[in-house]
This record gives sequence, C-alpha cells and structure tokens, in this order.
Amino acid sequence: MELTLVHVCRHGQVYNPDRVLYGRLPGFGLSDLGRAMAERLGEHFADAPLTHLRTSPLQRARETMLPIAERHPGLDVLVDERLVEAGNALEGRSFGRYNQRLLRPDYLRHLYNPLRPSWGEPYPLVARRMQAAIADAAASAGPGGRAVLVSHELPIWMARRSAEGRPLVHNPADRECLLASVTTFALLEGRIVRVDYAEPAGDLVPARRLVRRPGM
Repeated sequence: MELTLVHVCRHGQVYNPDRVLYGRLPGFGLSDLGRAMAERLGEHFADAPLTHLRTSPLQRARETMLPIAERHPGLDVLVDERLVEAGNALEGRSFGRYNQRLLRPDYLRHLYNPLRPSWGEPYPLVARRMQAAIADAAASAGPGGRAVLVSHELPIWMARRSAEGRPLVHNPADRECLLASVTTFALLEGRIVRVDYAEPAGDLVPARRLVRRPGM
C-alpha cells in the first residue's frame, strides 16, 4: 500500500502592530512578510502532485493557502472548521510588550491551570479535532495522494504530539512549528506512521520573541 501524505502548514506572519492576541478574531490578515512566506509555500508545493486542499476558515490561513491553490487550479479548497485556531478566553486583548497587563486580576483568573489550559480550549479537544481533520483529508486525497492543509501553531503542535505519542502538556517555547512551516503526517491505511517537518520559509522568519502569551 502507498503512503498518503497530509502536509499541514502553519500560516504566514500576521499584520498585528498592536500586538493583540487575535485568536479566532476576524480581520487579521497577512503582513507583507507573511505574504512572502505564503508565496514560498506556493513555490514549495508548485510541482507536488497534490490531490486535496483544505484550510482553516480564518483570514490568515486562507491567504496563506492562496498561492498554493493558484498553482493547482484543478483543486477546490475546502474550508474546515476543525483546523481553526484554539479557542482562547483572552483573545482581543493586548498585554503590553512584556505581558505586564497579565497581572490584572481579571486576567489572572484565567491562568490558574496552564496544564489544561485554563484560558482556553483544552489540549485533548484540539488534538482530537485535528486528528479527525487530518484523517478526513487523507481519505479525500486517496491512497498515495497528497493533501495540503493550512492551520495554526497550537493545533498543529497538538496533532504532532498526539501522533508521536507524547504528552500534550508542553512548554510553548519548545514548539517546532515556525511560521509557514510544514508538518507532514504520513498515513498508511488511515493510521499515522510517520511525522516529518520542514521550513520552506525558514530564512524569512524573524528571530523568535522570548515573550509569549497564553495560547500562542
């Protein structure tokens, strides 16, 4: 039997000068650099024999998918709600350059249990919906086919840790899921047998900030 490959891309850089935790909010599209990252993904998959495309419904993901889809005009792009960013009770807020506003009592009440996490969608729920989306994409791609999905950092990381049998609780600073990266799930008869990782736009990604916000 041939392997089916499901390539799950993280979207490119978002235009967010106010450093808002944007989560699932509408209206957050790619920056100029993010569009360059998306073009790099388009080039990366230009000659690949793709058989299926699907994306998160959020603007930044759909804009990242566009250069890929343009190079494969025979494929429709399916919007899959299961690929959306993780839910976050703190979205829409800006916490300051060093997260100093997180010390406000109305924010602290969401941070009591980072293992769940208490500020948003539980990790197991994120992993399960991503597993289902990947399985459906593999079925749509067909045996030996190749699907490309566009999603978000935390959901992709949950899917990978789950597939590799690792605990879902983790240090966000340790995630291997850069902007416009590609995490590839190889499936055989519907079962994930291998996970690979690539950074087609790695040279375009700015140095990682040390300060992270809950859910990022």
